[in-house]
Amino acid sequence: MTIRLRHALQSALALSLLLLAGTILAARAAEEPATSPTLKGKAALGDWTTDAPGVRRLITLDDLSTPYDTPSARNNPQVVKQPEGAWPKAPAGFEVTKFATGLKQPRVIVRAPNGDLFVAESAAGRIRVLRDADGDGKPEVDEVFADGLKRPFGVAFHPLGGEPEHVYFANTDSVVRFPYKNGDVKATGEGEVVIDDVPTGNEAVGGGGHWTRDIQFSPDGNTLFVSVGSRSNVDDDDREIRRADILAFDPDGKNERVYASGIRNPVGLAVDPNTGRLWTSVNERDGLGDDLVPDYITHVEEGGFYGWPWYYLDGAHQDPRHAGKHPELKDKVITPDVLLQSHSASLDLTFYDGESFPAEYRGHIFAAEHGSWNRARRTGYKVIRVPVEKGVATGEYEDFLVGFVTPEGDVWGRPVGVATSKDGSLMVTDDASGTVWRVAHGGSK
Repeated sequence: MTIRLRHALQSALALSLLLLAGTILAARAAEEPATSPTLKGKAALGDWTTDAPGVRRLITLDDLSTPYDTPSARNNPQVVKQPEGAWPKAPAGFEVTKFATGLKQPRVIVRAPNGDLFVAESAAGRIRVLRDADGDGKPEVDEVFADGLKRPFGVAFHPLGGEPEHVYFANTDSVVRFPYKNGDVKATGEGEVVIDDVPTGNEAVGGGGHWTRDIQFSPDGNTLFVSVGSRSNVDDDDREIRRADILAFDPDGKNERVYASGIRNPVGLAVDPNTGRLWTSVNERDGLGDDLVPDYITHVEEGGFYGWPWYYLDGAHQDPRHAGKHPELKDKVITPDVLLQSHSASLDLTFYDGESFPAEYRGHIFAAEHGSWNRARRTGYKVIRVPVEKGVATGEYEDFLVGFVTPEGDVWGRPVGVATSKDGSLMVTDDASGTVWRVAHGGSK
């Protein structure tokens, strides 16, 4: 072999090795979510203009503003149609498509044991079933399972496992259940009211305030959790009895007890499949300024007290509107696990239990941020990822799906519900555009 030929072969081999290394690195990059430096302190508070896929934020008690640092804003979003060319943005390696459109206020979305997706259309008073049997990213089945409900929100199946016998729906003033077996797309029997006196959020029947009611079963299936938000912003009168609580019942609706209290509006509930712990996504109080009080996501301690309305986030922070009240509760306030940008309106949450996302995402929380009104500069209007390691949140969170705000500050999308589909995609409901979005990894269908 000549020296020239040997050099040519060596060069070719080196080039091949470089190409192979590049391919391996590219593959690894596609499998690992891109991350940015974590924003901390005042930088973490930000607004929608600082949102981008991969941006991480860490907000701590040390970052809290003082009450009334800024005026209490009334900055309701101007909801507009999806502008031409506007599309939600996810991290590199993910593809965002429309799974279903034309829905009326789609809120919570839940995967049934057989993979069907149940969507609560709250304004329409109905539950819709969507089924993508062939995995092409579009539902072949689109049916109304039940209607005539009162602002339904939460959905849960019982008993747990692969063969449920009932599906439960949380109205704003009750919890009902219907007979159910895998594959049912329409109710086959009459609904049974199992809890008939949930404190109502329906002004038409004498209620008011926060109206969403989420539901979850404990891992053993013996306890039904029901979230009930406060009637007011910070009142502490008798109208708040059995509110700002997570209530617990037997599956038949009997044996009511308070599981946790002092939670202003525990909109979303989820159970960590790895630990069995209950978690909630919470709207905190308004009226104290742009950066008070942070919304939060936290695991829920049985018997735990989270401060509302007298304290916020810990016993050192008393709401000035209740100065001097209930000093005996100061040391009982539990600090939440993850503080979010104030007034983001954190709604539904889910633990990612699919396999198509990169391994780093598995077992983490995805949560929908509906968006602010009590802030001069908008926050929310996105889906975030909350890292959870061995059942414990790290305290930071990451922007995952953004892009629902126009350059002018108008809003065309508002995320509400999140669920993992049968194929591992993340499904996101958007009640501003009436859409269910599908976020798939690697462009897979």
